[in-house]
Amino acid sequence: MTSSPRIAARDNDDVQRFRAMRAAMPALSEGLSVEDLTAQSMPDASPSKWHLAHTSWFFEAMILAADPDYVPVDGRLQQLFNSYYESLGRRVERGERGLMTRPSLDDVMAYRAEIDRRMEARLEAGLGSDMDRYLFVLGLHHDQQHQELFLMDLLHLMSRSPLDPAAFPVEPRPGGPMQSARGGATRFEGGLVDIGHDGRAFGFDNEGPRHRVWLEPFLLDHDLVTNGQWMAFMADGGYRRPEYWLADGWATVKAEGWTAPLYWREDDGVWTVLGLTGRAPVNPDAPVRHISAYEAEAFAAWSGRRLPTEAEWESAAASAPDVFSNLFNEVWQHTSSAYAPYPGFRPTEGTASEYNGKFMANQRVLRGGSLATPPGHTRVTYRNFFYPQQRWAFMGLRLAADAPAARRPRIEDVETARFRAELIAGLSRPQKAVSPKWFYDAAGSDLFEDITRLPEYYPTRQEAALLKTMAPRLTAGFGDNAVLVEFGSGASEKTRILLDAAPTLSTYLPIDISPDALNAAAGRISQAYPDIEVVPVVGDFLSLPPLPELGRGRRIGFFPGSTIGNLEPQQAIAFLANARDRLGPGALFILGVDLVKTADLLIAAYDDAQGVTAAFNMNLLRRANRELGADFDLTGFRHRAIWNAERSRMEMHLEATRDQTVRIGDRSFGFVSGETIHTESSGKFTRDSVSSMATAAGWTVQAFEVSDEPSVAIALLSN
Repeated sequence: MTSSPRIAARDNDDVQRFRAMRAAMPALSEGLSVEDLTAQSMPDASPSKWHLAHTSWFFEAMILAADPDYVPVDGRLQQLFNSYYESLGRRVERGERGLMTRPSLDDVMAYRAEIDRRMEARLEAGLGSDMDRYLFVLGLHHDQQHQELFLMDLLHLMSRSPLDPAAFPVEPRPGGPMQSARGGATRFEGGLVDIGHDGRAFGFDNEGPRHRVWLEPFLLDHDLVTNGQWMAFMADGGYRRPEYWLADGWATVKAEGWTAPLYWREDDGVWTVLGLTGRAPVNPDAPVRHISAYEAEAFAAWSGRRLPTEAEWESAAASAPDVFSNLFNEVWQHTSSAYAPYPGFRPTEGTASEYNGKFMANQRVLRGGSLATPPGHTRVTYRNFFYPQQRWAFMGLRLAADAPAARRPRIEDVETARFRAELIAGLSRPQKAVSPKWFYDAAGSDLFEDITRLPEYYPTRQEAALLKTMAPRLTAGFGDNAVLVEFGSGASEKTRILLDAAPTLSTYLPIDISPDALNAAAGRISQAYPDIEVVPVVGDFLSLPPLPELGRGRRIGFFPGSTIGNLEPQQAIAFLANARDRLGPGALFILGVDLVKTADLLIAAYDDAQGVTAAFNMNLLRRANRELGADFDLTGFRHRAIWNAERSRMEMHLEATRDQTVRIGDRSFGFVSGETIHTESSGKFTRDSVSSMATAAGWTVQAFEVSDEPSVAIALLSN
């Protein structure tokens, strides 16, 4: 019996995901010697060869061996590469993994190749049960964990050599580039908040169940603690003053002789640090790495601050991710929380029950992600954990503090809290600014739809006409049971053009920050297209979580309206790269862009004669007054549209027409006459700039078509 097209398409997607994941660790091994890959530097670290083998053993033990007729590749390997699973029999003690000279590295790679072959055959046959699918996705995330461990352990191995060797010519940063510091902190009101994984996409069992926690008002720094700040702590005797240390931490300092973070060394009064590219002077502006929980607690005490609880960290990161720098891409961030089960925690059934739960004692929780964390592996609910004395992981800290209680306590939903935090952070900058995503409450969404029908506003009608022409060609490659994922879907009007031309489409997944607009649009689409499953997702596409496991075919991203032009260039590349990762291997991406043209035509489109765009811009202040209790006087501001030729973008601003002070809660912000709030940038592109942007994000431009004048374009990208 042949499988249905829907299942076959999904199986092919599984194979592509598996291949992409399994290629990562061998890629890290390239250029390293056999000796680099086989030595073990300490009991906590494993040889690279072991990581390569163990991640293969995991798929064999957890998935392949579930078949009662399964014959192992080599039964002896079951003991050699078992990590800590008591139910699967004997194993080599962790500290002795480096003594296993047999099997050789070549034999391990042959074992890995054979497991990959068997797994691909298993995936092509189809994953039958929900548990099979969970274990498969668990295996992918387990592989990602060991990709990070590979780099952690390798760096520790390099540190044991007096030669200070470089493992790589360029630091591998799968987590993404380091972001610039922003300064300051954001206040969060706390109250009764929900934390933990909701079960809708993949999460480790220790991340759930979702539950409620009471938080008092708190402050959380926008930035990580830097090397420069840490050197000030050291210069003030931080490692010599017991009053800053927990008792066990001070005992560890004395026993281990700590005087600086791991891998730091002072030569002739100059501090250097060993990284994956060798030893270099300590960069005072970079976030500090490789510090234990004991050190983090001591630094916080010295600073007059504290570490956040994990609930504070998660609530803040979920509420206002855009106000923070380096949440997920530099260091795992220490919290003050002990690693313990959430209320109602239940381990995964079967052998995987040993994955997390049995370690819930004597360890501390870290949140976020690091430079070595593979893309797609992080979540705001992710609970990493280490013993408080360990410091070879990529660990750092972000400081918190208690905040004075407000005169009238506020308990806000997540979107309101995020709006408050981002608006306050934006108004605190030298050039006041706020993200254009906050335009789109229900009133703002309606006003934008009115804008699209204005005679001056050409982008919508020109793109719709071009999309109608291209739709048959765009949808021809969707394949059976395709999933259309629209980022910032709004009213979903242009979506209908694709839905009408794509009979093989099974699912439409719109993502939008406005629940009202999203639910209304999703309802209309469901009614008009009853055979298509509509799965609306409320969220910010710039902080895109993993997409639901829908069990369908090829995924197609859709980002029309030149919304990509609202993003800064590096932000646009990061969004496209994240979307590429979320959509997966074989995905397509339909991208609408506006093209460079004369200034008078552009300004007219953003400052129409009827004043609809001005009302749209001013609605941001109305929303702040209504939802945040702000006191913007709308008569004291006016709409401005500016063509910035140097940066090839239209800009919208709200300009103060007089000196004034605005209050948002207990915060006040002064404006001088002529000062502006930068509310939106709308970049204009050329074919070359689109190609460069797509290539930088890992996409390939398959097609690029331009409309009649006034010209817009649609690009088809492939992964």
